[in-house]
Amino acid sequence: MNKKFTKEMVDDYADKLLIGLTDEENKMVLDEFEIIDETINTINEIEGIKDVEPMTHTLDDFAYELREDIVETSCDIDDILSNCDLHNDREIEVPKVVG
Repeated sequence: MNKKFTKEMVDDYADKLLIGLTDEENKMVLDEFEIIDETINTINEIEGIKDVEPMTHTLDDFAYELREDIVETSCDIDDILSNCDLHNDREIEVPKVVG
């Protein structure tokens, strides 16, 4: 059986995503890919599957209902800034969370 996914492919994608995978994790991903591939193959074997129109929404009778824009007054910026510890003019300063 010709495998579509290899250990090297998973390692390459993991490197591109900046996640390191152990050999055990790599095997787990390959096993999941194999299950997904088998499921897709099973679905493709359903008679007339190519004639089924793709579903765009879970509800058959779904309709967008747009409402009119209603202009409302905004909160005063000074009141908003009075609730934060640090701000620079109209910008709120937050702690750095990414190294």
